[in-house]
Amino acid sequence: MCFWPGQSAPWRRPLASLSPTILECPAVKSAVETLNPTRVKLTVEVPFEELKPSLDAAYKTIASQIQVPGFRKGKVPARIIDQRVGRGAVLQEAVNDALPQFYGQAVEENSVRPIGQPEVDVTEVPAEDGQELKFTVEVDVRPEITLPDYASMKHEVDSVTVADEDIEERLTSLRERFGTLQGVERAVETGDFVSIDLEANIGDEQIDAVTGISYEVGSGNMLDGMDEALVGMSAGETKTFTAPLAGGDREGEDAEVTVTVQSVKVRELPELDDDFAQLASEFDTLDELKADVAKQAERAKKFEQGVQARDKVLEHLLETVEIPVPDSIVEAEVHAHLENEDRLEDDEHRAEVEENTRKALKTQFLLDAIAEAEEVSVEQPELIEYLVMSAQQYGMDPNQFAQAIDQQGQVPAMVAEVARRKALAAVLEKVTIVDADGNTIDLNELNEQPGLEHLVEDLADDETGDDEAEADEAAAGESTDEGETEKA
Repeated sequence: MCFWPGQSAPWRRPLASLSPTILECPAVKSAVETLNPTRVKLTVEVPFEELKPSLDAAYKTIASQIQVPGFRKGKVPARIIDQRVGRGAVLQEAVNDALPQFYGQAVEENSVRPIGQPEVDVTEVPAEDGQELKFTVEVDVRPEITLPDYASMKHEVDSVTVADEDIEERLTSLRERFGTLQGVERAVETGDFVSIDLEANIGDEQIDAVTGISYEVGSGNMLDGMDEALVGMSAGETKTFTAPLAGGDREGEDAEVTVTVQSVKVRELPELDDDFAQLASEFDTLDELKADVAKQAERAKKFEQGVQARDKVLEHLLETVEIPVPDSIVEAEVHAHLENEDRLEDDEHRAEVEENTRKALKTQFLLDAIAEAEEVSVEQPELIEYLVMSAQQYGMDPNQFAQAIDQQGQVPAMVAEVARRKALAAVLEKVTIVDADGNTIDLNELNEQPGLEHLVEDLADDETGDDEAEADEAAAGESTDEGETEKA
């Protein structure tokens, strides 16, 4: 901030309009020293004139907080404040107020891209008027990354082959969605549907108890050991087994679980005929349904080709491009993760989390560098689309999700995620992809096929989870009605 000689308030005319013979504006000096590829040290020297506005503000703030006989509150002179409170307290207030501004200025002037929290060391303070403020800052920074020529990259993926088994599997899945549950009088077998009551106890304490739970035996999506316990039981029987709790405050602790079978049912599948085709789809005949299922299977295989291409391209870049990662950032992320899980002493798990964290940070730095090199920009409709997709994953209303993201200050992070997604899509558009038979695969051409209109963008979204589920969803043309009826 610059001043006219003899004035105590900042002059806000543009610097270009001021005569250099009149303007006195000692410049803030800063220099940067690279400590390692991911950490720098900034040295900053601030002339007294630049710090004076913060000193004036500090005197004003302290004057409003103290009461001195003979002076109105807020009108205590600076020399009295120095006597009563001390120059040191004023300097501390002024420096704390001014440091973020001068730090930001030094970062901008030296083109530093900081990440993480800076470590500030004030080396000199102006004990008297006219002296400089000097401080140093050590901070982790984004590494400089040299990107390869994407157009020269070539990767092989599996060929698209749709076998009769693929079509049969999809038809069976469709039949299961329209199956009926029929009660049976026999012992439980794998694949049966049972209605059960559950009670979990640790010692004499009941942890949880539920009744009337429907469960498919063999699905393995409840307690460990439940499938083994259920097989062979009949309606009305009770059995006790030991299993670690899958949730709650005592997750992971072994509990004594009592299961009671209320009923046993089997799923009866509808016959594959024209009537079923009309029930499960918009088609009139079974042949038409089969033809459509074959197309869906082919589209799913092509999506899987794209998934392979995405994974191979990203893994190749991560393996061949040198991407240093700040150790302090990794340690902070790992510590927070383990602390949240209450597993700080689990060295084996720590090693696993550290490896995953390093890879995630490398991926982020890589995609950020690509986004910068490709001059990726994020438009509002793209951000809205990503927010809606993310809201669906969290099971939230899109408007409520957007408000929560805004209140938490996470909008810039969401913009960065969209930019990374587009950056990877830009790479996928340039690399050469061939199948096992030597045929060139054009991912952009796949975009034009029904059900795969956003293939490249979808592939670039590496945070959506289950690729197989994505392939099925992308492959589905017209949606079919779903339903499963139950008979006693």
